[in-house]
Amino acid sequence: MDIPVVPCHHCGEPVGDAARRVDAGGRAFCCEGCAAAAAWIEDADLGSYYRLRSASANRVQADRLDLASWDRAELQDEHSRAIDGGREIVLLTDGMRCAACAWLIDRALAREAGVLDTTANAVTGRIRIAWDPASTKLSALLHRLAMLGYRPYLATGDAREQARMSERRRWLLRLGVAGLGSLQAMMLAEALYLDVNATMPLPTRDLFRWLTFLVSTPVVFYSGWPFLAGMARELRARHVGMDTLIASSTLLAYFASLVETIRGGMHVWYDAAVMFVFLLLAARMLEQRARNVATAQVDALARAQPVFAIRERDDGTRESVPPSALRVADVVCVPAGEGVPADGVLLDAAADFEEALLTGESRPVRRHAGETVYAGTTCRERPARLRVTATGTATRLSQLAELVDRAQGHRPPLAQLADRVGRHFVVSLLVLAVCVYIGWRMYQPERAFEVTLALLVISCPCALSLSVPAVLAAAHGALARCGVLATRPEALDTLARATDVVFDKTGTLSDGRPARVAVEVFDGLDADAATRIVAALEKDSGHPIATAFADVDARAWAQAVVARPGQGVEGDVDGRHWRFGRADWAAHRADDGGLWLGDGTHGVARFTLNERPREDAATAIRALRAQGLDIHLASGDSEGAVQRLAHVLGIASTLARQSPEDKLARVRQLQSEGRIVAMVGDGLNDAPVLAGADVSIAMGEGAPLAQRAADLVATGPSLLRISDAVRVARLSRRLVKQNLAWSAGYNLLAVPLAAAGLVTPWIAALGMAVSSLVVTLNALRLARTSTEMAA
Repeated sequence: MDIPVVPCHHCGEPVGDAARRVDAGGRAFCCEGCAAAAAWIEDADLGSYYRLRSASANRVQADRLDLASWDRAELQDEHSRAIDGGREIVLLTDGMRCAACAWLIDRALAREAGVLDTTANAVTGRIRIAWDPASTKLSALLHRLAMLGYRPYLATGDAREQARMSERRRWLLRLGVAGLGSLQAMMLAEALYLDVNATMPLPTRDLFRWLTFLVSTPVVFYSGWPFLAGMARELRARHVGMDTLIASSTLLAYFASLVETIRGGMHVWYDAAVMFVFLLLAARMLEQRARNVATAQVDALARAQPVFAIRERDDGTRESVPPSALRVADVVCVPAGEGVPADGVLLDAAADFEEALLTGESRPVRRHAGETVYAGTTCRERPARLRVTATGTATRLSQLAELVDRAQGHRPPLAQLADRVGRHFVVSLLVLAVCVYIGWRMYQPERAFEVTLALLVISCPCALSLSVPAVLAAAHGALARCGVLATRPEALDTLARATDVVFDKTGTLSDGRPARVAVEVFDGLDADAATRIVAALEKDSGHPIATAFADVDARAWAQAVVARPGQGVEGDVDGRHWRFGRADWAAHRADDGGLWLGDGTHGVARFTLNERPREDAATAIRALRAQGLDIHLASGDSEGAVQRLAHVLGIASTLARQSPEDKLARVRQLQSEGRIVAMVGDGLNDAPVLAGADVSIAMGEGAPLAQRAADLVATGPSLLRISDAVRVARLSRRLVKQNLAWSAGYNLLAVPLAAAGLVTPWIAALGMAVSSLVVTLNALRLARTSTEMAA
């Protein structure tokens, strides 16, 4: 009778018959590591972890990790900092999924000798450890973490992490002071408001006012400092913006209240000033949280960087060095289960690599000798050796991180328009406030200041200023999670309005790995010799066709090689000039659908290649068509090859034998008809048309020139990312419209009400903050959408 599969008590993975281990309490474990971790937790009297947790831990694989390198001086100098009594480091882990995990990590590390302090944050996945190097090694502490199922990774750098955490703590402290001050100020103000019959003794009233003044002062000048500093910057730049209006309204309410307190006037407005600061701080922190959604991708890229690399010396011995010490042409060894430290070419037998972070491919990818392996990928079952081709900022991992950072800093035209409208609105509002004040001074002088203050507060254009940036921050985070990075500020808006999509064929809709089917030779040339000549020409061309000859030993180097977009490639091999490509160009023959080798006047060999469509090409085309987009195929290949692929994918609009100029002309023709064209390509010859289209997408495995010319870059080969990007772009455009409509409608309603004296200052502060929260929460809907797409 088969024993049923049950989940591991510690990590939750299935436990079959062969791997089952059962302790005295009848709990099943998938491996010795999980059983040992559970036993240690119980022995340490931390068994509450299993009752409190809301998600299982990671599987324990401490025996497979080399943690000794964490004790190296160069690593600790770069990634930790000196504190009183020891050092402090911030780590990342991807196994901390709930508050119980953080509780367990804090208590487990606190029991270790030499630990000065530790803090685990389940929300950010970060662990801060302060330890005494004289009492314990960092590797011993990390081994305890790994034994519990929490694998440590380097964070994004100590300086950057410390700055981020310090800034977050300052904002939280400001918000806490503002919250407490607002609560106290409102309690004291309520007593004054309830004295409708003026029966409160004047000394008591004045006492309440002075107490409110004392409570409000730290709120205005400490909690409100970001707005005061922002106003100072705007005034120095002669730029009247949102911070100017916020700070001036707050200071106006505060100092007017102080004057009324000193002279014993009828009204004070401390409560409006402190509520204004508190609610605006809360809205701004929520906006920052929306922006931080996208930075999670940068943290994930940082986690992919291994701590140390194993470099092979010329004599065959090995040494452990930081990734920064690697140089091009070095040979590195990657153990199974470890990350690749640099881009390189695989040297030995085929190996499997986990590329989910860089390409979104959920399954391991088999790489063969001679193929490129990227930094940040993880070597799976067997060790691998590779020769380094790029290090540091030149790696694909670093370039993707740079794209994410750049995408978050973009200011598209719509955001710039919102800023300009906001500036004009502020100036107009200040003029209107003066007019309202004069009008109320003539009509009801005692209410003139209160009405003007309410007008300034309620109509603060926070919602207008946040409406576009909040959506863009969430949109870039959503795009990053589905594997698309924007490189141009206006890319999202244009993609949302696209009506047509033009695809290249080779390497885009096809799998990019053509295979040789047949070789016909003429003039007595041997087929193997012809194949070697073509292999020499294609060796460094960068065109997908080159993969069809990657297995050929060229035995000679091609000289003066020049790629002719839309034609082929030419160069000198063994002292003779050759061309390989289209029949009319390479062999002076009529186009017959094959690829010819010749000298430009006559051909000596004809090659037939075969390409297969990508596995997800048909699904992606259907998804784009379902979104209302018209699909076109433009390729430099022969008519027969293009028609065969178009028939399989169901594409009616096709063009064959297209040079880059022809493709660009087709795009221009569609644009002249009022169409908004998106171009998808990956090759060197796609760069001109990518730049000429309204919006362009380069596939992640394509040529660097194509990626530089594109507006968006898909980080992996899946074409389904394109329809996901269209969905995010359209939703973000719709949310921007909703936010702008809400902002405009709110101000159209609020300004007349405030000018008519129907709104008190503290209600005005509440209404303004609510309007800002509405646009920010609306933008966060994008995060939920991207999660659904990932699922």
